[in-house]
Amino acid sequence: MEHEEDEEPPLAIQIQGNDEFIYQKSSVGVTLITGYLGAGKSTLVNHILNSQHGKRIAVILNEFGEEIGVERAMINEGDKGALVEEWVELANGCICCTVKHSLVQALEQLVQRKERLDHILLETTGLANPAPLASVLWLDEQLESEVKLDSIVTVVDAKNLRFQLDEHRDSSSFPEAYFQIAFADIIILNKVDLVSAESSGALEKLEEEIHNINSLAEIIHSVRCQVDLSRILNRQAYDTARATHLETLLEESRSLSTKKLHDSGVRTICISGTQMIDLDKTRIWLEEILWEKKYDMDVYRCKGVLSVQNSDQLHTLQAVRELYEIVPSRKWEKEEKRINKIVFIGHNLKEDILINSFRDCAAV
Repeated sequence: MEHEEDEEPPLAIQIQGNDEFIYQKSSVGVTLITGYLGAGKSTLVNHILNSQHGKRIAVILNEFGEEIGVERAMINEGDKGALVEEWVELANGCICCTVKHSLVQALEQLVQRKERLDHILLETTGLANPAPLASVLWLDEQLESEVKLDSIVTVVDAKNLRFQLDEHRDSSSFPEAYFQIAFADIIILNKVDLVSAESSGALEKLEEEIHNINSLAEIIHSVRCQVDLSRILNRQAYDTARATHLETLLEESRSLSTKKLHDSGVRTICISGTQMIDLDKTRIWLEEILWEKKYDMDVYRCKGVLSVQNSDQLHTLQAVRELYEIVPSRKWEKEEKRINKIVFIGHNLKEDILINSFRDCAAV
């Protein structure tokens, strides 16, 4: 039987007025939850809000519809802006609110609350593309270091995913599913029981389609979004100075470069080389690709490790759309083979051009 999306909010009580605020001592991680309507986002949120996990998690249910626009949603509107309808506290210690306009201001309110938060979840209802929100949370000056983007979690409906991916055949634009998968760090393949009962090998084919779009994403199988929270929270996917997770992804045995999925042109490409690179040349090269669209490529995500001239530090690269960051993360080991490895996820990626143009970044 087809699962029904549980849209009912969890039982909650309104928080009594409390003017006491303290600043968090360290950054609080924010996880974006995205996915098609009916995939199971609300089920996942309710699972988290009703579970006895011992964590104090804030959940923001936004109403950033496409007609409002992300730009308006990011504006700090002050006292006149409709900000938070109400905060409610749940039996397990989590708190929940609905935000209409200013996400940044709502996050600032959250982290200044008296009670220490362990994590913040943001359900991106009404937004097809999580990139703008991810960019704001990752490198936003207004938020400074109070909150940090932890990861993007995309919930997909295993029963209907193939149909959703095929929607582009009769349209000049890409369906939401492509963007949501391409930007994801973690993909919850929900309702797997409805697929595995149909035919053997069906789930493996779905995983292959997902990895054709984004070969870096971790896939978690679930029924009714019952997942271990440790697999989706505190993943530190955007902590560039913490290279271990990124290096593990890039060193995996399966090929990271993928063929085009159908005729969409959305895929993953991995380039590598052993030459030391000139950091300034590399920045210019990236900016031409990300900002100027020099080669007519649309890069959604970019991750990599770099061997930089005149440095004993392994540098890590992360990019979301036009925003990117290159930072030293650790020392290269004496016996370690120094290498450059960069993964691009996007549309109309040209592997030969990426490989050849990156060679020009080599140190002289």
